Amino acid sequence: MLIKADKNKARQKRHLRVRNHVSGTAERPRLNVYRSLANIYAQVIDDEKGVTLVSASSKDKGFSNYGGNIEAAKAVGAAVAKRALEKGITEVVFDRGGYIYHGRVAALAEAAREAGLKF
Repeated sequence: MLIKADKNKARQKRHLRVRNHVSGTAERPRLNVYRSLANIYAQVIDDEKGVTLVSASSKDKGFSNYGGNIEAAKAVGAAVAKRALEKGITEVVFDRGGYIYHGRVAALAEAAREAGLKF
């Protein structure tokens, strides 16, 4: 019998390894990325308090594009950066969520940088 590896389980293990080193504080919260096949989500999290400070996703109201492409990731990155800057958050720690820094994840990060977040 052929046993196929569970890609999401492997990603979760990678994410746990990264989370052992990456943690958000009140001064420099963590920008977390989650991508599904149809959508992409981003959160700015203060890990000391365990609170989500800002979030944005391709499922937000007023978002018209398909959420599973690079254009949607750019829009979500710009939206989360804009909301973070409105709350006074300028510096974050980037958490790629166990995904490789490529494609939609990289597009979200670059759009957030261009919108004014520093990481």
